Amino acid sequence: MKRLYIILALLITLTFPAFAQNPTLWFTGEKRLKNIKQLTNGGENAEAYFSSDSKKLIFHFFFYVRSCYEIYTMNIDGSNVKMVSNGKGRTTCAYFHRGGKRIIYSSTHAAADECPPNPDFSQGYVWPIFPTFDIYSANADGSSPVRLTNSPSYDAEATISPDGKTIVFTSTRDGDLDIYTMDIDGINVKRLTNELGYDGGAFFSPNGKMIIYRAHHPKTEAEIARYKERLAQDLIEPATFEIWVMNADGSNKRQVTKLGAASFAPFVTPDNKSVIFATNYFAKDPRKRNFDLAMINLNGTGLEQVTFNESFDGFPMFSPDGKKLVFASNRNGAKEGETNVFIADWVR
Repeated sequence: MKRLYIILALLITLTFPAFAQNPTLWFTGEKRLKNIKQLTNGGENAEAYFSSDSKKLIFHFFFYVRSCYEIYTMNIDGSNVKMVSNGKGRTTCAYFHRGGKRIIYSSTHAAADECPPNPDFSQGYVWPIFPTFDIYSANADGSSPVRLTNSPSYDAEATISPDGKTIVFTSTRDGDLDIYTMDIDGINVKRLTNELGYDGGAFFSPNGKMIIYRAHHPKTEAEIARYKERLAQDLIEPATFEIWVMNADGSNKRQVTKLGAASFAPFVTPDNKSVIFATNYFAKDPRKRNFDLAMINLNGTGLEQVTFNESFDGFPMFSPDGKKLVFASNRNGAKEGETNVFIADWVR
């Protein structure tokens, strides 16, 4: 195992910031993006999020040597890449604490050192909802991890409020996929959603007053039966998601998008008036992995397409000062389907 991670570290050092400036970094119509830079080069990289001082990013990555994501940090120019998870189990959904001295992430390593097996995709594309995921807090270098959740359920998709006091996360602890909050030390857990279906991928707005999230609420008997069947198998089918918003205490829930598409990874704009998100709404063939970034006002008006890449763009996040946007994309990949992290100046 030690030799494996020496090899992995060498591969990361050799492959990360090799900034091949290529016309495919920017596509016609992307008027909101300027000075796009590719921060990673190789493997699968996603869910990159800024530290509160806008100087670092935390993200998950794997380079095919091992089929599980691990958590890494790097500077916003792509330098100083460090693995901060322990190399055991599967990890996901990492986020910086306010001030950047600690991080949170979800991991299955308490259940087993090995990666949990991927689901069977022969019956369609599904997301695994591993019940062995728990949420951890650790120093920014990965040391001194503290387990914040300890239930026989899926606990993941955790992010932190701007004031650093509250964690919002998704859990199946009450039998469905719902959104919860807890104090930064893991106590005082509160359930915020209770409608049948998947509510998750939540982020606080920059002013801390709202929570933005993705949701799929089955309506027909067939949809409900299918959802419950998949959930019993610890799976979800990400065919249709809409973007929702609620107050930080769970009140005043309202649907933002009504696109009938797979819309996810929402993040509220710095002025707290709009949301940027990923969607396949603009795809010529929604069955293919063609996702673009889009913006819409929180009242559901003013839909705007932001990226025009005919593969995948997703997981957008604004820097706290609102000057930059980080996102994951298949653009300029060395191989088809390869996902890397990109950063761009944001044009308002």
